[in-house]
Amino acid sequence: MILAESPRRQRVTKLVNWGHWFALANIVIALIIASIFIFSSPAPGTGLGSLYLFTNWFGHIGFMTFFGFVIFVLPLCYLVSNASVIKAVASVIAAVGLALLAFDALLFNRTGFHLNSNSADLLRGDVAIQLSQLGWQQWGFLLLLFVVWLGFQLVLANALWKRVERFSKYRIGVPVTTFFVLCFVTSHAVHVWADAHLYQPIIKQDNMFPLSYPATAKTTMSRYGLLDMDAYLKRKQLQFDPQVHQIHYPAEPVYCAIDTSRNISILVQTDDGELPSTATRELRALDNYYTTASSADSLVMTTLYGVPEIYQETLKQKRPVMLALASGLGMPVSVHIDKGLPTDKLKQYQQPLNPQANGLQVAFLPASKISDYIASTNLNNESVIIATGFGQEGGASRGQLYTNMALRAGNASTEDLVPTVLGALGCNAPVMTYSTGQNLLAPSRNWLVSTSGERVIVIHDGKRTDVLSNGSYEITDIESGNRSNESLNVDMLSRAIKHLSRFSVPR
Repeated sequence: MILAESPRRQRVTKLVNWGHWFALANIVIALIIASIFIFSSPAPGTGLGSLYLFTNWFGHIGFMTFFGFVIFVLPLCYLVSNASVIKAVASVIAAVGLALLAFDALLFNRTGFHLNSNSADLLRGDVAIQLSQLGWQQWGFLLLLFVVWLGFQLVLANALWKRVERFSKYRIGVPVTTFFVLCFVTSHAVHVWADAHLYQPIIKQDNMFPLSYPATAKTTMSRYGLLDMDAYLKRKQLQFDPQVHQIHYPAEPVYCAIDTSRNISILVQTDDGELPSTATRELRALDNYYTTASSADSLVMTTLYGVPEIYQETLKQKRPVMLALASGLGMPVSVHIDKGLPTDKLKQYQQPLNPQANGLQVAFLPASKISDYIASTNLNNESVIIATGFGQEGGASRGQLYTNMALRAGNASTEDLVPTVLGALGCNAPVMTYSTGQNLLAPSRNWLVSTSGERVIVIHDGKRTDVLSNGSYEITDIESGNRSNESLNVDMLSRAIKHLSRFSVPR
């Protein structure tokens, strides 16, 4: 007697087989989309780092996509009898999931962090600006693009359904599953080793893929007494390297026209003296201004180049974009500092301070001389920015900006002075090509990142985060000055450090 499978069992078996092929096809598509994360990140630079990248790419993306199939599609194969409904639902789920992955990849390429609850506040401002620039044609195009993508998923689902019996003859399930499982296990095992040895070519990939939580030595090996936590923590202190060995500055050639008839003066205070009210009574004050330079030379460099002092040593043989562009277009340019400029590339611009001079002037002065300068100049014919806050002891501190320009910003730093001046002169070149700051005439973000000595400093939402060279961090409430117990915003820090290191070339 021949016992045949029931029609329902046959249908369920065919649906499950179809579902596995549909999941495999979308895993391949997801792997292609996820390559954007790889191309948006620095290369590992070592063979072991490349091995981890490969296994993590296939293992994590394959697991994430197949997990979505198991959660959302596989139960339907047993619960719903209509194959058309299952194919339609699965196509919608796949289209939405891969569209979100593509959006996350583009977001990571632009900002360096992923779409999640922690990054929602950071996204709101940038996305609002971008969305406000979209017209109905762009919205219609995006909708049409998704409809086409959904149509592709429907065509793929139906094509696999018609050929599922033919594909079932190819016994590739075990080899394919073994490959992805092996990649997944290998990536986590290699990461445990890398975390125990603080192997940076692998550790720096931790934030590359979305929803990635690789196993760590601290949570895995220490549980079984295989890791000396004291030695681990001591080694971890060496993981932050504040040295920049090679840079691209500017990141791209800067081409723009400027108004050479404008007169602009930047006056940077070099002591902690009090500016008399007579010197600032005709000027507006911006309170949330921060200077992070740890020395007078660093203050000069960050002001003239528009980048943090972490780049100071590598900039000595390069001319500041602001000065080179203005002088190259015929605008008078002068820089004044009492004790001399720190590099030969700047000395060609050194001139005595003259309140009656035309063009662009940058001066580093104590409070008394700033007061004398303001008293001797005509503010109706000249744009002035006075930056205070730098003390004799150096280090990160809060000061004020005094200006007769229409500046506005939630937070501002020394690195913002260069893009602000070039913006005032009419230069429309992208700020990101020559500075880590922003144009305070049209600010685009409410956070800032800089360095002071070997510390990375991030200021956002009334909090200041100091990341020390030993890997520890401290969060301080800016208004009260008290230490905050809030948890570290990893996405904010990741985004800030990627922004900070935009000019550095990885070794």
